[in-house]
Amino acid sequence: MPLWRWLLDSAGVVLLCVVAYGFLLVIRRRLLSRNGGTFELSVRVRPSEAGRGWVLGLGRYYAEDLEWFRIFSPSVRPRHRWARVDLQITSQREPSGPEAFALYGGSRIVECRTPAGQVELAMTTSALTGFSAWLEAGPPGADWNQPPTSR
Repeated sequence: MPLWRWLLDSAGVVLLCVVAYGFLLVIRRRLLSRNGGTFELSVRVRPSEAGRGWVLGLGRYYAEDLEWFRIFSPSVRPRHRWARVDLQITSQREPSGPEAFALYGGSRIVECRTPAGQVELAMTTSALTGFSAWLEAGPPGADWNQPPTSR
């Protein structure tokens, strides 16, 4: 077989793999969002680097948890999960410098306190409104893991 045919066949296989991977990502996103409650959510995985370390993803409200999935991962399991009772918004700001290019358009950065430490999330203003409402909708101070106390 001539070299040009081998290269053409190889390019066809690579193209087929890229299309199949894209199709897989579309199917995955449909599966994740079939019950609603999904939105574009970026998480800062390396907070030590100023303006860097952001990873694009999807957020999903699932029962009493906020789940986060990487956007280009084929996995249907969340990469991070935060319980509603453990999240508390401490501040919010606009992206600055290189952050504006690394995040979805129109994003706001929200810093939240968790038992594991600070976490930075980036979402659109409408998603932030929904996130704040979701946090406030939980009963204050409720710990559903503890049995009820008798008085």
